[in-house]
Amino acid sequence: MKTTIALIAHNQRKTELLNWAKVHRDELVKHHLIGTSNTSKLLNDMLELDVEPFGHGPSGGDILLAARILQHEVHKVIFFIDAETPHGHEHDIQTLIRTAVINNIPIALNRASADLIIMQTPDEV
Repeated sequence: MKTTIALIAHNQRKTELLNWAKVHRDELVKHHLIGTSNTSKLLNDMLELDVEPFGHGPSGGDILLAARILQHEVHKVIFFIDAETPHGHEHDIQTLIRTAVINNIPIALNRASADLIIMQTPDEV
């Protein structure tokens, strides 16, 4: 069974996620990847990754991802957040983070933590 990794980035952090994914592409292709609609399109178009889109973040995508975590369908979350800009769906973002934490799902909110998570083997998760 492949590990499912969710890849998400706020608009101001999409380039950073793209650059990070380029560095870790060889590892990412070994996993089932899902992402919010715009992030998945960017990664698929630029890096030819097969990231399955599941919804637009501000339109409920964060809640859809939280639901997938609750259904034990997601094993890791990489979410490059923009902590400097207020977001209208802040409550959804906090729900997603809280759901990952409560369910013991590794969640990276920046490049340093994403580097650590992507290098974990399934036994370490």
